[in-house]
Amino acid sequence: MVLGLSLPAFTMLHVIISLIAIVSGLVVMFGLLGSKPMPGLTAIFLLFTILTSVTGFLFPFKELLPSHMVGILSLVLLAIACIALYGVKLSGAWRPIYVVTAMTSLYLNVFVLIIQSFLKVPALAALAPAVPPAPPSGPVFAVVQGIVLVFFVLVIIGAWRRFRPMAFA
Repeated sequence: MVLGLSLPAFTMLHVIISLIAIVSGLVVMFGLLGSKPMPGLTAIFLLFTILTSVTGFLFPFKELLPSHMVGILSLVLLAIACIALYGVKLSGAWRPIYVVTAMTSLYLNVFVLIIQSFLKVPALAALAPAVPPAPPSGPVFAVVQGIVLVFFVLVIIGAWRRFRPMAFA
């Protein structure tokens, strides 16, 4: 039991929270490219991405795992993004800091989604077998993760250059 839920029910809640974070984050990402701030959706993205990392720590575990390290990194990036956005209102150097930290935390969420997809979806698992506790591996998995990484690097650079909101409040 986690938070009064069975482990499968809590896992489903965590997955739903993660998917909300990813979908809202992708919309926010394209908003950044168009210099559209989207304050409401950005708040949803940040909140649900924080919840994704926090709920990830509530699963039973015996040792610190790579997923926990990703969660810690994501929470640090999200704290910086929230300070940049809500604390200093994207002034000066905080605008690119926000873009990089928020979008990198989105990338980390997508990175984990891909790993989990290759672990849980039988057709994908067949393409990149994993021997627990190791993550999936092999050329198909590496190519997918590589394409996603290159996509996010290019989008983050594009958002860094283009995102110039008149006001965010």
